[in-house]
Amino acid sequence: MTAAIEFREVSRVFGDVRAVDNVSFAIEPGEFFAMLGPSGSGKTSCLRLVAGFDSPDHGQVLLDGSDVSAVPPYDRNVNTVFQDYALFPHMNVLQNVAYGPRVRGVSLPDREQRAREMLELVQLGAQGERRPAQLSGGQRQRVALARALINQPKVLLLDEPLGALDLKLREEMQIELKGLQRRLGITFVYVTHDQGEALSMADRVAVFNKGRIEQLAAPRELYSRPATAFVARFVGSANVAGAALAKVITGAATPFAIRAENVVVTAEHASTPSTCVGTAGAVVAVQYHGAASRWQVKLDAGEVWSALITEEDALNLAGLAVGARVKLSWPRAAAVTLSS
Repeated sequence: MTAAIEFREVSRVFGDVRAVDNVSFAIEPGEFFAMLGPSGSGKTSCLRLVAGFDSPDHGQVLLDGSDVSAVPPYDRNVNTVFQDYALFPHMNVLQNVAYGPRVRGVSLPDREQRAREMLELVQLGAQGERRPAQLSGGQRQRVALARALINQPKVLLLDEPLGALDLKLREEMQIELKGLQRRLGITFVYVTHDQGEALSMADRVAVFNKGRIEQLAAPRELYSRPATAFVARFVGSANVAGAALAKVITGAATPFAIRAENVVVTAEHASTPSTCVGTAGAVVAVQYHGAASRWQVKLDAGEVWSALITEEDALNLAGLAVGARVKLSWPRAAAVTLSS
Protein backbone atom coordinates (compact mmCIF):
# COMPACT_ATOMS: atom_id res chain seq x y z
CA MET A 1 0.00 0.00 0.00
CA THR A 2 1.32 3.44 -0.94
CA ALA A 3 1.83 5.73 2.06
CA ALA A 4 -0.42 8.77 2.33
CA ILE A 5 2.61 10.81 3.44
CA GLU A 6 6.27 9.88 3.40
CA PHE A 7 9.39 11.76 4.47
CA ARG A 8 12.67 10.52 3.02
CA GLU A 9 15.73 11.89 4.83
CA VAL A 10 14.15 15.35 5.05
CA SER A 11 16.01 18.31 6.52
CA ARG A 12 15.03 21.97 6.93
CA VAL A 13 17.64 24.44 8.12
CA PHE A 14 17.19 28.02 9.35
CA GLY A 15 20.64 29.57 9.73
CA ASP A 16 22.42 27.50 12.38
CA VAL A 17 19.20 25.75 13.47
CA ARG A 18 18.32 22.35 12.01
CA ALA A 19 14.54 22.54 12.54
CA VAL A 20 14.13 19.17 10.81
CA ASP A 21 17.20 16.96 10.87
CA ASN A 22 17.29 14.04 8.42
CA VAL A 23 13.81 12.78 9.29
CA SER A 24 12.24 9.71 7.65
CA PHE A 25 8.81 8.22 8.34
CA ALA A 26 5.63 7.09 6.56
CA ILE A 27 1.95 7.64 7.40
CA GLU A 28 -0.61 5.12 6.18
CA PRO A 29 -3.86 6.11 4.42
CA GLY A 30 -6.66 6.66 6.96
CA GLU A 31 -4.25 6.80 9.90
CA PHE A 32 -4.59 9.21 12.82
CA PHE A 33 -0.93 10.21 13.21
CA ALA A 34 0.29 12.55 15.96
CA MET A 35 3.50 14.58 16.06
CA LEU A 36 4.30 15.22 19.71
CA GLY A 37 7.04 17.32 21.22
CA PRO A 38 7.95 20.55 23.02
CA SER A 39 8.14 23.93 21.31
CA GLY A 40 10.98 24.04 18.78
CA SER A 41 11.24 20.27 18.44
CA GLY A 42 10.47 20.21 14.70
CA LYS A 43 6.89 18.93 14.65
CA THR A 44 5.29 22.11 13.24
CA SER A 45 8.10 22.46 10.70
CA CYS A 46 7.24 18.96 9.45
CA LEU A 47 3.58 19.92 9.21
CA ARG A 48 4.47 22.99 7.15
CA LEU A 49 6.52 20.80 4.81
CA VAL A 50 3.50 18.54 4.26
CA ALA A 51 1.20 21.53 3.68
CA GLY A 52 3.62 23.14 1.22
CA PHE A 53 4.08 26.30 3.30
CA ASP A 54 7.78 25.46 3.37
CA SER A 55 10.22 23.40 1.27
CA PRO A 56 12.91 20.95 2.40
CA ASP A 57 16.58 21.80 2.03
CA HIS A 58 17.31 18.10 1.59
CA GLY A 59 15.27 14.97 1.02
CA GLN A 60 11.79 14.34 -0.33
CA VAL A 61 8.23 14.84 0.88
CA LEU A 62 5.80 12.46 -0.85
CA LEU A 63 2.00 12.46 -0.97
CA ASP A 64 0.41 9.28 -2.33
CA GLY A 65 3.81 8.24 -3.64
CA SER A 66 4.49 11.45 -5.59
CA ASP A 67 7.27 13.87 -4.66
CA VAL A 68 5.58 17.19 -3.81
CA SER A 69 8.64 18.94 -2.37
CA ALA A 70 8.35 21.69 -5.01
CA VAL A 71 4.53 21.64 -5.41
CA PRO A 72 2.72 24.77 -4.10
CA PRO A 73 0.11 24.42 -1.30
CA TYR A 74 -2.89 25.03 -3.56
CA ASP A 75 -1.94 22.05 -5.74
CA ARG A 76 -1.77 19.60 -2.83
CA ASN A 77 -4.84 17.64 -1.75
CA VAL A 78 -4.41 18.63 1.90
CA ASN A 79 -6.09 21.15 4.19
CA THR A 80 -4.99 22.66 7.49
CA VAL A 81 -6.84 23.55 10.70
CA PHE A 82 -4.98 26.08 12.85
CA GLN A 83 -5.16 26.84 16.57
CA ASP A 84 -6.74 30.28 15.95
CA TYR A 85 -9.25 28.78 13.44
CA ALA A 86 -8.60 31.64 10.91
CA LEU A 87 -12.32 32.19 10.25
CA PHE A 88 -13.50 35.24 8.30
CA PRO A 89 -15.27 37.49 10.86
CA HIS A 90 -17.34 39.34 8.22
CA MET A 91 -18.85 36.10 6.87
CA ASN A 92 -21.46 33.95 8.56
CA VAL A 93 -20.77 30.32 9.38
CA LEU A 94 -22.27 28.96 6.17
CA GLN A 95 -20.24 31.39 4.03
CA ASN A 96 -17.05 30.49 5.91
CA VAL A 97 -17.55 26.79 5.26
CA ALA A 98 -18.49 27.36 1.62
CA TYR A 99 -15.42 29.51 0.94
CA GLY A 100 -13.28 26.69 -0.48
CA PRO A 101 -15.80 25.59 -3.13
CA ARG A 102 -16.43 29.26 -3.92
CA VAL A 103 -12.74 29.76 -4.75
CA ARG A 104 -12.89 26.65 -6.95
CA GLY A 105 -15.80 28.09 -8.92
CA VAL A 106 -18.56 25.82 -7.59
CA SER A 107 -22.04 27.30 -8.15
CA LEU A 108 -23.80 29.04 -5.25
CA PRO A 109 -26.56 26.40 -4.78
CA ASP A 110 -24.06 23.50 -4.89
CA ARG A 111 -21.55 25.03 -2.51
CA GLU A 112 -24.25 26.03 -0.02
CA GLN A 113 -25.66 22.51 -0.13
CA ARG A 114 -22.23 21.02 0.53
CA ALA A 115 -21.61 23.55 3.30
CA ARG A 116 -24.87 22.60 5.02
CA GLU A 117 -23.92 18.93 4.81
CA MET A 118 -20.57 19.69 6.42
CA LEU A 119 -22.22 21.68 9.22
CA GLU A 120 -24.53 18.75 9.90
CA LEU A 121 -21.49 16.49 10.05
CA VAL A 122 -19.95 18.62 12.81
CA GLN A 123 -23.32 19.08 14.59
CA LEU A 124 -23.73 22.77 13.73
CA GLY A 125 -26.58 22.52 11.25
CA ALA A 126 -28.62 25.22 13.00
CA GLN A 127 -25.76 27.74 13.25
CA GLY A 128 -25.24 28.59 9.57
CA GLU A 129 -26.47 32.20 9.77
CA ARG A 130 -24.45 33.18 12.82
CA ARG A 131 -21.12 35.01 12.74
CA PRO A 132 -17.97 33.43 14.25
CA ALA A 133 -17.99 35.99 17.09
CA GLN A 134 -21.37 34.64 18.20
CA LEU A 135 -20.03 31.10 18.66
CA SER A 136 -18.20 29.41 21.51
CA GLY A 137 -14.59 28.29 21.12
CA GLY A 138 -15.65 24.70 20.55
CA GLN A 139 -18.19 25.74 17.91
CA ARG A 140 -15.61 27.86 16.07
CA GLN A 141 -13.27 24.89 16.08
CA ARG A 142 -15.98 22.77 14.46
CA VAL A 143 -16.59 25.43 11.81
CA ALA A 144 -12.87 25.41 11.00
CA LEU A 145 -13.03 21.61 10.68
CA ALA A 146 -16.06 21.79 8.37
CA ARG A 147 -14.34 24.39 6.19
CA ALA A 148 -11.22 22.22 5.95
CA LEU A 149 -13.20 19.07 5.11
CA ILE A 150 -15.58 20.48 2.51
CA ASN A 151 -13.06 20.09 -0.35
CA GLN A 152 -12.65 16.42 0.58
CA PRO A 153 -8.88 16.44 1.17
CA LYS A 154 -7.03 13.15 1.40
CA VAL A 155 -5.04 14.53 4.32
CA LEU A 156 -6.16 16.88 7.09
CA LEU A 157 -3.41 18.68 9.01
CA LEU A 158 -4.26 19.92 12.49
CA ASP A 159 -1.85 22.35 14.15
CA GLU A 160 -2.59 22.53 17.91
CA PRO A 161 -6.32 22.88 17.10
CA LEU A 162 -7.50 22.48 20.71
CA GLY A 163 -4.89 24.73 22.32
CA ALA A 164 -7.28 27.67 22.89
CA LEU A 165 -9.98 25.58 24.60
CA ASP A 166 -10.45 24.90 28.31
CA LEU A 167 -9.67 21.45 29.70
CA LYS A 168 -13.21 20.03 29.73
CA LEU A 169 -13.94 21.22 26.19
CA ARG A 170 -10.57 19.88 24.97
CA GLU A 171 -11.45 16.45 26.31
CA GLU A 172 -14.88 16.54 24.64
CA MET A 173 -13.38 17.66 21.34
CA GLN A 174 -10.79 14.86 21.45
CA ILE A 175 -13.63 12.33 21.43
CA GLU A 176 -15.41 14.20 18.62
CA LEU A 177 -12.27 14.51 16.50
CA LYS A 178 -11.44 10.82 16.79
CA GLY A 179 -15.02 9.85 15.98
CA LEU A 180 -15.09 12.18 12.98
CA GLN A 181 -11.83 10.78 11.64
CA ARG A 182 -13.11 7.21 11.93
CA ARG A 183 -16.33 8.05 10.09
CA LEU A 184 -14.59 9.86 7.25
CA GLY A 185 -11.54 7.61 6.90
CA ILE A 186 -9.33 10.62 6.11
CA THR A 187 -5.67 10.68 7.11
CA PHE A 188 -5.28 13.04 10.09
CA VAL A 189 -1.88 14.49 11.00
CA TYR A 190 -2.13 16.11 14.42
CA VAL A 191 0.55 18.37 15.91
CA THR A 192 0.53 18.89 19.66
CA HIS A 193 2.72 19.37 22.73
CA ASP A 194 0.02 17.75 24.89
CA GLN A 195 0.82 14.09 25.53
CA GLY A 196 -2.75 13.40 26.67
CA GLU A 197 -4.15 14.49 23.31
CA ALA A 198 -1.65 12.40 21.38
CA LEU A 199 -2.09 9.25 23.47
CA SER A 200 -5.89 9.40 23.54
CA MET A 201 -6.50 9.97 19.82
CA ALA A 202 -3.61 8.77 17.66
CA ASP A 203 -3.03 5.38 16.09
CA ARG A 204 0.71 6.13 16.21
CA VAL A 205 2.75 8.93 17.76
CA ALA A 206 6.09 10.36 16.65
CA VAL A 207 7.92 12.03 19.54
CA PHE A 208 10.10 14.88 18.29
CA ASN A 209 13.15 16.38 19.98
CA LYS A 210 15.66 18.82 18.47
CA GLY A 211 14.51 18.20 14.91
CA ARG A 212 14.60 14.41 15.10
CA ILE A 213 12.16 11.63 15.95
CA GLU A 214 13.15 10.03 19.24
CA GLN A 215 10.54 7.28 18.96
CA LEU A 216 7.61 6.39 16.70
CA ALA A 217 5.14 3.88 18.12
CA ALA A 218 1.56 3.16 19.11
CA PRO A 219 0.46 5.09 22.23
CA ARG A 220 0.47 2.10 24.58
CA GLU A 221 3.97 1.03 23.51
CA LEU A 222 5.23 4.59 23.74
CA TYR A 223 4.01 4.89 27.31
CA SER A 224 4.95 1.43 28.56
CA ARG A 225 8.21 0.98 26.61
CA PRO A 226 9.88 4.39 26.09
CA ALA A 227 13.09 4.03 24.11
CA THR A 228 15.02 7.01 25.47
CA ALA A 229 15.24 9.14 28.58
CA PHE A 230 13.65 12.05 26.72
CA VAL A 231 10.59 10.01 25.74
CA ALA A 232 10.28 8.56 29.24
CA ARG A 233 10.27 12.04 30.80
CA PHE A 234 8.11 13.73 28.17
CA VAL A 235 5.44 11.04 27.85
CA GLY A 236 4.07 10.39 31.30
CA SER A 237 6.87 12.01 33.32
CA ALA A 238 8.65 8.80 34.32
CA ASN A 239 11.46 8.63 36.84
CA VAL A 240 14.71 8.19 34.93
CA ALA A 241 17.97 6.76 36.23
CA GLY A 242 21.03 7.59 34.17
CA ALA A 243 24.04 5.30 34.19
CA ALA A 244 25.51 6.74 37.40
CA LEU A 245 22.27 6.63 39.39
CA ALA A 246 21.39 3.20 38.03
CA LYS A 247 24.73 1.85 39.28
CA VAL A 248 24.04 3.22 42.76
CA ILE A 249 20.55 1.71 42.89
CA THR A 250 21.00 -1.62 41.07
CA GLY A 251 24.75 -2.12 40.87
CA ALA A 252 24.65 -2.00 37.05
CA ALA A 253 25.32 1.17 35.02
CA THR A 254 22.35 0.54 32.72
CA PRO A 255 19.96 3.51 32.37
CA PHE A 256 16.31 2.72 33.11
CA ALA A 257 12.93 4.37 33.63
CA ILE A 258 10.16 3.57 36.10
CA ARG A 259 6.64 5.02 36.01
CA ALA A 260 5.45 6.88 39.11
CA GLU A 261 2.41 4.59 39.42
CA ASN A 262 4.75 1.56 39.74
CA VAL A 263 6.63 3.05 42.70
CA VAL A 264 5.62 2.05 46.25
CA VAL A 265 6.34 4.32 49.23
CA THR A 266 6.99 2.75 52.63
CA ALA A 267 8.73 3.66 55.86
CA GLU A 268 12.49 3.74 55.42
CA HIS A 269 13.19 0.54 57.33
CA ALA A 270 10.46 -1.58 55.72
CA SER A 271 11.73 -4.72 54.03
CA THR A 272 11.93 -4.89 50.21
CA PRO A 273 10.57 -8.04 48.51
CA SER A 274 13.16 -10.05 46.58
CA THR A 275 11.31 -9.30 43.33
CA CYS A 276 11.68 -5.55 43.88
CA VAL A 277 14.36 -2.88 43.87
CA GLY A 278 14.47 -0.17 46.52
CA THR A 279 16.23 3.08 47.39
CA ALA A 280 15.86 5.59 50.23
CA GLY A 281 15.21 9.31 50.42
CA ALA A 282 13.24 12.11 52.08
CA VAL A 283 9.77 13.38 51.20
CA VAL A 284 9.93 16.93 49.81
CA ALA A 285 6.30 17.41 48.69
CA VAL A 286 2.91 15.71 48.61
CA GLN A 287 0.47 16.92 45.95
CA TYR A 288 -3.17 15.87 46.25
CA HIS A 289 -4.90 15.09 42.93
CA GLY A 290 -8.17 13.59 44.11
CA ALA A 291 -8.06 9.86 43.39
CA ALA A 292 -4.30 9.82 43.95
CA SER A 293 -1.47 11.89 45.41
CA ARG A 294 1.95 12.52 43.92
CA TRP A 295 4.76 12.10 46.44
CA GLN A 296 8.03 13.83 45.58
CA VAL A 297 11.02 12.18 47.22
CA LYS A 298 14.62 13.42 47.12
CA LEU A 299 16.77 10.32 46.84
CA ASP A 300 19.92 10.05 48.89
CA ALA A 301 21.68 9.95 45.51
CA GLY A 302 20.47 13.51 44.91
CA GLU A 303 17.62 13.33 42.36
CA VAL A 304 13.93 13.94 43.04
CA TRP A 305 11.63 11.07 42.03
CA SER A 306 7.84 10.77 42.06
CA ALA A 307 5.44 8.12 43.29
CA LEU A 308 1.74 8.14 42.46
CA ILE A 309 -0.14 6.88 45.52
CA THR A 310 -3.86 5.97 45.49
CA GLU A 311 -6.02 7.17 48.37
CA GLU A 312 -6.38 3.58 49.56
CA ASP A 313 -2.62 3.06 49.72
CA ALA A 314 -2.15 6.48 51.32
CA LEU A 315 -3.92 5.18 54.45
CA ASN A 316 -0.78 3.14 55.17
CA LEU A 317 1.33 6.31 55.00
CA ALA A 318 -0.72 8.36 57.46
CA GLY A 319 2.24 8.80 59.80
CA LEU A 320 4.53 10.11 57.06
CA ALA A 321 4.76 13.74 55.90
CA VAL A 322 7.13 16.20 54.26
CA GLY A 323 10.61 15.67 55.70
CA ALA A 324 10.01 12.02 56.59
CA ARG A 325 12.53 9.37 55.61
CA VAL A 326 11.00 6.79 53.26
CA LYS A 327 11.88 3.96 50.93
CA LEU A 328 10.86 3.82 47.28
CA SER A 329 10.57 0.37 45.72
CA TRP A 330 9.28 -1.12 42.48
CA PRO A 331 9.10 -4.53 40.76
CA ARG A 332 12.22 -5.33 38.77
CA ALA A 333 10.03 -6.23 35.78
CA ALA A 334 8.48 -2.73 35.77
CA ALA A 335 11.78 -1.01 34.99
CA VAL A 336 12.31 -0.18 31.31
CA THR A 337 15.87 -0.24 29.96
CA LEU A 338 16.73 2.93 28.00
CA SER A 339 19.03 3.33 25.05
CA SER A 340 20.20 6.74 26.26
